[in-house]
Amino acid sequence: MDRLTSKLSQGVILFDGAMGTMLQAKGALKGVSCPEELNMEAPQVVQGVHAAHIEAGAEAILTNSFGGSRRKLARSGLEREVSALNRAAAELAREMAGDEVLVAGSMGPLGELLEPLGEVSRQEAVEAFAQQAAALAEGGVDIILAETMYDLREAKAAVEGAKQATDLPVLCTLTFEANLTTMMGDTPSQAAEELTAAGVTGLGANCGGAGLEGTEQILKAMREARPEALYLVKPNAGLPELVEGETVFPATPEEMARYALRYVRLGAAMVGGCCGSTPAHILAMAKALGKR
Repeated sequence: MDRLTSKLSQGVILFDGAMGTMLQAKGALKGVSCPEELNMEAPQVVQGVHAAHIEAGAEAILTNSFGGSRRKLARSGLEREVSALNRAAAELAREMAGDEVLVAGSMGPLGELLEPLGEVSRQEAVEAFAQQAAALAEGGVDIILAETMYDLREAKAAVEGAKQATDLPVLCTLTFEANLTTMMGDTPSQAAEELTAAGVTGLGANCGGAGLEGTEQILKAMREARPEALYLVKPNAGLPELVEGETVFPATPEEMARYALRYVRLGAAMVGGCCGSTPAHILAMAKALGKR
């Protein structure tokens, strides 16, 4: 039995909050070309974020590798460091997680459109994700999580790459807009059908412009399409607002905790937070779920 299945047998799994939000708040992103660079340049900062989320009650943490594909790292001139940066991300999280907390290897979009709208072939996408997933697995993750996917075709390429490179459970979450479709027009029910057919262990939604209430509607639609699937929901801390030139996520920890309970009642097996969510949000969710 893999560690994810074992943990799920104990009940709902609480995931962590936003890595980027915390790194930005610490001022850690100044002077680096991308967040993944911190895995080698300032590992203690990355581990500090992990530690804060675990202390708040997170039972699964994401590696600092969201932009760790070779296509994305190439923008920072780091395409040759894919294996080293992803392996380091996994090792840092694994060290903090110990034996009790799960580590999910985060893989975000390549940042380029697939053919025919863009220049990336499907095979190139699969290979890039496979390379990243292999390095994360080498570093000791328990799960591969393809997250914040705005194109179902790219999401399925990520799943295929991860499954080619590892034997680990693969989760995939898409990001939806206010109209409850992805940027490419994919619907929640379509995503549930196609990702299940692609062999994911679990699926769901994270980030995006749907908000806390919209995420609830997305989960409902997914469950109606595939009620038997495992679902992960990691919304932002509300819809972002611009306040004095800065992006602010307005949802309070208590509000996110209320929605976490609603997601679980709708059948979510895993919940957490995305942009704007902090350890305070995770702590409130932990208390609401009876984990603190």
